[in-house]
Amino acid sequence: MAEESGSGGEKTESPSSKRREDFRKKGQVVQSKEVQTAALFSIVLLFWIFYLPDFWNKITTLLFSLWQSSGQFEITPVSTMSLSAFLLQQLALLMAPLFVLVLIIAIFSSIFQFGWLLTGKPLIPDFSKMNPISGMSRFFSKKSMLEVVKSLLKVILIAFIGYSTVLNNFEEALILVDVSVVSAISYLGRIALIVFAKICALLIFLAFLDFMFLKWEMEEKMKMTKQEVKEEYKEAEGDPHIKAQIRSIQREMARKRMMADVPKADVIVTNPTHISVAIQYDSKKMDAPIILAKGADHIAMRIRELARENDIPIVENPPVARLLHNLEIGEYVPEDLFKAVAEILAHVYSLKGNNF
Repeated sequence: MAEESGSGGEKTESPSSKRREDFRKKGQVVQSKEVQTAALFSIVLLFWIFYLPDFWNKITTLLFSLWQSSGQFEITPVSTMSLSAFLLQQLALLMAPLFVLVLIIAIFSSIFQFGWLLTGKPLIPDFSKMNPISGMSRFFSKKSMLEVVKSLLKVILIAFIGYSTVLNNFEEALILVDVSVVSAISYLGRIALIVFAKICALLIFLAFLDFMFLKWEMEEKMKMTKQEVKEEYKEAEGDPHIKAQIRSIQREMARKRMMADVPKADVIVTNPTHISVAIQYDSKKMDAPIILAKGADHIAMRIRELARENDIPIVENPPVARLLHNLEIGEYVPEDLFKAVAEILAHVYSLKGNNF
């Protein structure tokens, strides 16, 4: 609560994309161990259903060959070591597909939950966690207690599934004393498969609940206070006050550049009250007259002062001045205004004794 109040109040705002990305870079993503466990058990179950016949044939063939050659086996330290190495090699080859599958499932179950993520942030040691007092508080925290409850609940449910399945098949199991070893092993394998399948179904259900809970918990953790939203906006867009100052400086610099171009103008078209527009035209270089400067009120008065200082004609034409003022600096005079501007320029050039 202290953290919330220090950050600007209660966390009521949905997390932004930047906040989500920051959490992700730190390795704080939704990752349920129950999903990995359920995926592992389920895939291993399916694997054994399809691989068990081949595995059984290979293991029986191996045992048969060992039994057949046992009469010719001479027990020595070297032969014993060779036999042990051979058995380990064969068992490794038989179990290799399962080990590879477990590795693949461990990787893809994580990718399925939060996508591809490679970050070293979780590996950086946090010395604050080495404090024994805070460590004990985490041990007895609400999250730790919840994990203990989930583990106990899972163990109890798995034990109940195993007990109930065996109990339902107990009478059938009593006749195992009168059947062959192969039949007994087949029966026990079938019961084990049933128990395993029920456990997988339970783990999938628990994994779904755990993943949804962790996702909700992470969303709550990532939520932002109104103050945090404002601070993030400032970081992304910049401080509004600073941006206003920058825009003001940019406008002032643009105004100075504009005023520096006024002496190049051929004529200043004005509205007697508050508008001035400086126009330049060079028939050899330009297709149409161009707006060099414009302004209203005190800027318009400054343009007129510069015009007088540089002997630039000032022509009063309110309708044309208002239309020209709507154009941007550096923009050519459009065709619908070209005739009116041409008349003004012709008048100015006639006063100067120049040809238009």
